[in-house]
Amino acid sequence: MKPYKFEPYLKTTIWGGYQIAPFKGIYTAQPNIGESWEISGVPDHESIAVERGLVDDVDVGMNLTELIDKYKGLLVGQKVYKRFGNQFPLLVKFIDSRQDLSVQVHPDDKLAMERHGCAGKTEMWYVIKSDVGSKIYAGLSKSITREDYEQLATAEPVNDHSPMQDVLSTHEAHEGDLYFLPAGRLHAIGAGNFLAEIQQTSDITYRVYDFGRKDSHGNPRELHIEQAKDAIDYQVWPEYRTSYDSTKPISQLINCPYFVVHRVVVQVAQQIDFHCDSFVIVMCLWGEANINGIHIRQGETILVPACENVLYIFGNATFLTATM
Repeated sequence: MKPYKFEPYLKTTIWGGYQIAPFKGIYTAQPNIGESWEISGVPDHESIAVERGLVDDVDVGMNLTELIDKYKGLLVGQKVYKRFGNQFPLLVKFIDSRQDLSVQVHPDDKLAMERHGCAGKTEMWYVIKSDVGSKIYAGLSKSITREDYEQLATAEPVNDHSPMQDVLSTHEAHEGDLYFLPAGRLHAIGAGNFLAEIQQTSDITYRVYDFGRKDSHGNPRELHIEQAKDAIDYQVWPEYRTSYDSTKPISQLINCPYFVVHRVVVQVAQQIDFHCDSFVIVMCLWGEANINGIHIRQGETILVPACENVLYIFGNATFLTATM
């Protein structure tokens, strides 16, 4: 089973920019692309397999859910299939923030299942590039109570500045920065950031503050202040940026119950075995290479089946990989 490529789902957003299409080397007249969903099992937005260089490839045109139903553990891994069935457990994206995104939080698995009948959302960000002075907002800078939160979130902004912004931990963004965002952590991507996001398959977001923006009809975008109250982690943590050894050709970035992510730098050739019963997602951040018989270049993402998940890489490129 060769790796799969999929048609990206380009999502126009009110805060989106213009970098995703050039980064991916594609042309589109679609404006304000904020997100490219590279591999998705989200209902109604399942990724569609595209041509892989095989003669009479019957899998072309099938969506990811159909492929899992067809190949089961051979594609995603026996343990993964037993746990998730035909639901692909991860959603991976490229994100381009021309404006600040809303201050938001995601529920954990328990709360999301109670309210929405789906998984919660733990995620991570890897900053690919950022404008000078760009910010990442992650976590709380000082301790607040649930009552404090309600007062801050409902207070009237002064000069387009909400008191909520005063309790967010603010970080200057740099290329290569890494942020792990467990469910419950308040966060926002600041304007001028281009990043890769790896997350649980969930599209549940509670907006707390949206900088007074209006939608395409001129109405303020919906906030979820009351719903967020039970989802927020009110604890202050000593560090929100995640450190890793950027000098290594293979660096583990995140190891959590939902995904394991590595940064891989290949200059000529590399063989990698993650020793896991799982698919491998490979996101190319720079350069180009051949991986298990599939050509991949900057901005492309492939899904390597679990039954063939040892990576044989030839080329000069930098990747993020995600496994379970």
